[in-house]
Amino acid sequence: MKRCLIAALLAALPPAAGAQQDDRAYCNRLGALASRYIGSAGAEGRMSPDLNVLGAIDDCNKGRTDKAIPYLEKRLRDQRITVPPR
Repeated sequence: MKRCLIAALLAALPPAAGAQQDDRAYCNRLGALASRYIGSAGAEGRMSPDLNVLGAIDDCNKGRTDKAIPYLEKRLRDQRITVPPR
């Protein structure tokens, strides 16, 4: 019974909803990598975040993945960090 209900709910979702969730998940993975590896050394030797990366992560969280994904991919590739598969 539960399986039928879940299947019906999934069938009712528009195809774009699944794609948007996939894009958001991918964007979040890119953001996690970028926030970990891209930044600059602060005065005490600690890594301080790059404000542009933080802005792109904010775009991911707000659903603006069309802007954030290309930017984060480019920044990661520029730093020679392997971009995860989509």
